[in-house]
Amino acid sequence: MDISYFSQKVNQTLSTINYGDNPAELYDPLRYMMQMGGKRIRPLLTVLAGYLFNDDVEACLKPAAGVEVFHNFTLLHDDVMDKAPLRRGQPTVHEKWDQNIAILSGDVMLVRAYELFLEVEPSKLAKVLRLFSTCAAQVCEGQQLDMNFEKSDLVSIDDYIRMITLKTAVLLGLALELGATLNNASDNNALLLKNFGINIGIAYQLRDDLLDVYGEQEKFGKQVGGDILADKKTYLQLTALAQANVEQRNILTGFRNQTIYSPEQKVAEVTAVYNQLNIKAQTEAKINLFFEEAIQSLDAVEALVERKNILRQLALDLMERES
Repeated sequence: MDISYFSQKVNQTLSTINYGDNPAELYDPLRYMMQMGGKRIRPLLTVLAGYLFNDDVEACLKPAAGVEVFHNFTLLHDDVMDKAPLRRGQPTVHEKWDQNIAILSGDVMLVRAYELFLEVEPSKLAKVLRLFSTCAAQVCEGQQLDMNFEKSDLVSIDDYIRMITLKTAVLLGLALELGATLNNASDNNALLLKNFGINIGIAYQLRDDLLDVYGEQEKFGKQVGGDILADKKTYLQLTALAQANVEQRNILTGFRNQTIYSPEQKVAEVTAVYNQLNIKAQTEAKINLFFEEAIQSLDAVEALVERKNILRQLALDLMERES
């Protein structure tokens, strides 16, 4: 069995979800968000984690869909807070409708996510809901830290790694831990898979930071240079600030007090400093560090190697690596 089989199962499950119909202004944005596409990585991780321990993945499908609906809820609200114009190459919900509709549609998405978790067998329901609720709160904590960082000049690289762990990586960890739990894995195997997911998640977010500066908009699906324009604390920015000389630091911080400037000029000048400091290579090295740690956890899981190799290949695809 290859990954396309499991991907098809996930997509079939997502296509059967009834989100609601009236009022249309509440539910149309929700469907728009869910139909934007995306790789469906998180529900796929849940199903693949379950497959490590049992041929039958049916018990994983509805909870896996719940993970994906929750993920899209966080993206919808994140876009509102970031005032992002694009998501997956398309107008964000608050741009296509308005901010209030985006917030309320997101709220309904969270409700629907919890409903999908109610499909878990009763003996495991309480544990699964605790895992999910803990993770959901951590994602919100990460988002709040991200917003706090916008107003602080005292953010360290370690602070940033903790923030992206909460905001992004813990949900990948949950997705894998969930699948393992649903298909009766040992606590140790479930923990190893959780750690695999968290480290892949950190590496993935660092790669996202890198693509924001060095990616192509058509492939990236978001505004290239958006983090620079928003003065977001990223691994690239924080690493550059830690290593910059006075002149370079003035460029990195000089636009903050300006109300009128060319966005293209800001992106170009900050990127030039990154290039001078070799920030791209340093970020790639950090990505590799977390990726290798993730693979070590996966290797330690007690399951058939050929089944673990499906997860390994998915991780490689996420990082766009060959080995």
